[in-house]
Amino acid sequence: KGIHIMPRNPKSNEEKMDRMLNGWETLRPDKSFGGMTLAQFKAVVAPSKAARARIADLDDQRMEAVAEREKADEVFLAKAQQVVNGVLADPEEGPDSPLYESFGYTPDRDRESGLTRKSSKKKPTE
Repeated sequence: KGIHIMPRNPKSNEEKMDRMLNGWETLRPDKSFGGMTLAQFKAVVAPSKAARARIADLDDQRMEAVAEREKADEVFLAKAQQVVNGVLADPEEGPDSPLYESFGYTPDRDRESGLTRKSSKKKPTE
């Protein structure tokens, strides 16, 4: 009977690598198994370990980039509000200007008053 290798999740694969390397190195470092020496098996494991280290580095870089983006966005939002306030206060622009609208805001002329009145007509009952 051959051994059927079931796909595992990356974490359990890493745990298996570590267990096998540790056990082999600790208990039978001079013995070959499956036609491989411990050194040859370490060479098989090396690309997987290297990829995991690269993923960890990329995860760290991503977290750093997200933090940088959040900090830069805070600066942007504060400055953007200053610009919007400047447009609103500008006598040639203001809250009805095309510039204000181009920034994604609703000009005063397009805003509904918010005043609603109930219809005085009664619905016919059946």
